[in-house]
Amino acid sequence: MFHGFEKSKRQVNGVEIAFRQGGSGPALLLLHGHPQTHVIWHKVTETLAQHFTVIAADLRGYGDSSKPDDDPEHLNYSKRAMAADMAELMSALGFEHFKVLAHDRGARVAHRLGVDHAERVERMVLLDIAPTLAMYRGTTEAFAHSYWHWFFLIRPQPLPEMLIKSDPAQYLKSVMGARSAGMAPFSPEALAEYERCLALPGTATGICGDYRASATIDLEHDQADIDAGVKLTCPLKVMWGADGAIEACFDALAEWRKVATTVEGKALPCGHYIAEEIPELLLEEALPFLGKVD
Repeated sequence: MFHGFEKSKRQVNGVEIAFRQGGSGPALLLLHGHPQTHVIWHKVTETLAQHFTVIAADLRGYGDSSKPDDDPEHLNYSKRAMAADMAELMSALGFEHFKVLAHDRGARVAHRLGVDHAERVERMVLLDIAPTLAMYRGTTEAFAHSYWHWFFLIRPQPLPEMLIKSDPAQYLKSVMGARSAGMAPFSPEALAEYERCLALPGTATGICGDYRASATIDLEHDQADIDAGVKLTCPLKVMWGADGAIEACFDALAEWRKVATTVEGKALPCGHYIAEEIPELLLEEALPFLGKVD
């Protein structure tokens, strides 16, 4: 995996962020989802690196990045703090302007990154999410059944952390294996890496902090944007799995058009884990939008 990429860490925004970098050309930041790491991109990075300088980072709380304690207001895991990590990382690597391809939790960080650091993000592709505020306010029985972990992980300490730490591999399989494609999309090498990182000290704290923030402080920040008329202004492409909860429970394009000025997108023939289920189709859809170098 990641042939031609170098693995490194940088101290930014009070935390250490782990990442892999490879390729050349315009900068492209890749952000992963839950309960995974930057390794989700391993089927597409070598192709992306033919057109971009690719930085695939672990979010704080995940992978080999720092895992600060959660705090009463969940500021340590607000998407504002996590977006600031990535803005500082890209500055530290010498990229003042960049594009973003992000999935799941990383796409929520990317949304905040594009709002808070609008002058730096040139365009972005977000995978299998609707805006966080819309998803919580639009919760239905079907959504709650499908995304049960959204409501489990926001319970107060220490119950969710204890249950995750008691059997990290089982937690991972309970979340990832419950999606439409089961465990089939995940290569043995990637799965081993997800299991390794989920068992690291602090990961359970980080994961729960991430979700608690999304149910509290992140909603406040999102509502403040709406009240102030602040929108995501960079060109945005959103894609989601036709077999997943976003397609079943939300009008994703309509919701994104409420919070972003220029939006296109569609459902793809897959479930939640787009980069691992249909990597070739993802590249076919994302590369022209991101502006590949021929």
